[in-house]
Amino acid sequence: MNENDDLSPGPHLLRVDGLEQRYHVYGSGPVCLAVPGGPGVDWEYLRAPALEEFLTVVYVEPLGTGGSQRLPTHPDGYTRARITRSLAALLDRLSLERVFLLGHSHGGFVAQHFALHHPGRLHGLVLYESAPVTGPEHQAEAATRVGEFVARNAAHPELPAALAGLHAAGTVTDDEEITSALRALMPVYFAHFWSRESEFGPLRERVRCTYISPLDEHGVPDRIDDREALAFLTVPALVVVGRYDVVCGPRWARELHALIPGSRLAVLAESGHFGHLEEPTVFADAVRAFVRSVPVRVLDGSTEGNGR
Repeated sequence: MNENDDLSPGPHLLRVDGLEQRYHVYGSGPVCLAVPGGPGVDWEYLRAPALEEFLTVVYVEPLGTGGSQRLPTHPDGYTRARITRSLAALLDRLSLERVFLLGHSHGGFVAQHFALHHPGRLHGLVLYESAPVTGPEHQAEAATRVGEFVARNAAHPELPAALAGLHAAGTVTDDEEITSALRALMPVYFAHFWSRESEFGPLRERVRCTYISPLDEHGVPDRIDDREALAFLTVPALVVVGRYDVVCGPRWARELHALIPGSRLAVLAESGHFGHLEEPTVFADAVRAFVRSVPVRVLDGSTEGNGR
């Protein structure tokens, strides 16, 4: 049992960096912060029980999402720098010197930023469906990948509705509308959603999203280009990608792997954007092998293994 009450199992709410932050704790082992994507998608979709068998997973609800407090500038201002500050403050409140950090999708963008600015706070970094850059190049690659999805599913009667949801997600600015769009487009984010709808349909029905803009507090787009900086990243890193991901697919995973010195790459052969749901055992085995490979620094400066 963890002696830190703030790391006891279940939901928690702390005031960090002047704002209320909600998080959820499950599992046992070294602590791993898990940051969901979107931005704005509720944390529950990211829950991965297979990881909780060997990690104490702290699922963070980023500022502006779910039970965490919104910024005064909402829906603007949720930059990577702002979220990084809140994560660092959370670690301080939890009295955690170093942790593993897993970021999914937009959470991966945040995790990269955190690792580049606070490498001393991390044992290791898991970039799960992330990319080193956003903007026109990223959008063009996503369009190509969506085209491949359409070709694979051209005969499915629900394809037009999924594509309509994908289009709507880029135009709506309301919480209910963005949630409806996310539910509609979700098949595009899986490798084989319709053939496994009995498994993934319930998630589709309950997932929720808060609209968060891509602008900073001054109305300026929060552009991302970490290519130059990642070449100097010193944190041990694992890059995980689904072969069929249309958002942050294999091209970006290979680029991250090439950029980050000493990184590992795991490609999930039958997954899209949600490999922890489509191939949970393969996903967890890749993370477990990575965690075991990274010496965990303890408070006295010595190291110990992760042999679980």
